[in-house]
Formats: sequence, structure tokens, C-alpha cells
Amino acid sequence: MTIKLHHLGYSRSTRIIWLLEEAGIEYELIEHHRNPATNRSQDDLKAVHPLAKAPAVEVDGRTMVESSAIIEYLLETRGDGKLSVAAGQSDRSAYLEWLHFAEGTVAMPILLKLLGPRFGGLGDVQQAFVDGEVHKLLDYINAHLDGRQYLVGDGLTGADINMEYLLELANLVGLLENRPHAKAYVNRLMARPGYKKAIEIGGPLTPPMAK
Repeated sequence: MTIKLHHLGYSRSTRIIWLLEEAGIEYELIEHHRNPATNRSQDDLKAVHPLAKAPAVEVDGRTMVESSAIIEYLLETRGDGKLSVAAGQSDRSAYLEWLHFAEGTVAMPILLKLLGPRFGGLGDVQQAFVDGEVHKLLDYINAHLDGRQYLVGDGLTGADINMEYLLELANLVGLLENRPHAKAYVNRLMARPGYKKAIEIGGPLTPPMAK
């Protein structure tokens, strides 16, 4: 059964294009477009999944959302050992932790930092909390990448693909300028042929508003 990937420009679904290209997994891309007035998804994506979120992937008889779950499932069922760490291997727990850390912990503070000004700014207390979380998380990632090419092991995994989106956003607004290991990591990932192919197919991963 062919995988159908529902893609929305400037969204996390570009991650899944990148994943599928890197893993050599066949898929059909279905493009959706944002409402120009609201920048939100439209009814055609809501018809695919009630939340109207991208990525949405039709696979094995159901429609999945949530980037981390999609990455884990596609690699588990179709990855043929690529881009993941198998159960029983020593890095398995670290791989799963980093894979889910991106969306489970890093995403919200980064997005609040970037989107806050668009909605009139956060209050002083809220801004201080968000800033503290962002700096703590980025310092942690930067320290982890000292002497490493990838988050886990010696090669690219789904954890890197999941994390790159958030670090690319952070980099666009200067948050990696004093975090050289994280900045070099993002630059390495963006130089990969698979990443470039994903951008060629799905458009830029990050929106102009993040610059």
C-alpha cells in the first residue's frame, strides 16, 4: 500500500518528506495550502483528519498525525534498519528519548519565543519563564553536540530529522549564535542531499516570519 503524505507548506510535514527521501521509502505527496487571510490550513486538510494538521500520513489503513509517532512507525515498518536504532541495541533508549524530546519538550518554548511577538507579546513573568526554558534547552542540546556529528550514534537518525526543524527556527532568529555546536549541527543537516531534496519538493521548512 502506497504511503500518502499530506503536506502543508511551512510545516512539520517537510520533516516527513525528508525522512522518506533519506530512507528511500516510496510515497505519494498530496499538497495542501494555507488560507492566505488566516495562515491556517483549510477544509481540504480537515477532510483528511479532524485536526487539519500536517503532517498527516495515510498508512496501513489509518491516518496518522504527530511527527514523532509518524517517524517512529514508518522507520519501524518500512525503514529496513535505516535512520533508527533497533530494540535491543545499546543506543535504543537514547534514540527514543531524543526522538520524542524534540516535540515533547523543545517545541513549545521555541514556538512561544517566536510567536509571542506576533500576538502582542507575553507578559513579563511569562516571557522570563519562556526565555529561561529556551536558553536551558538550547544550552543542553549544544553541550550534547560537543564532539558529536549527530544526536545518537555515528549516523543520521529520525531523531535528528525531528530536532532539526526546531533548531533551524532558533537559528533564524539568532539563538544559536553563541552555541557553536548546535549551529554547526544545523548547517551539516541542511547540507545533506536528502534535506535539499525535501526543500525542493515541499518548499522551505521555515516561514519568512521566523527571520
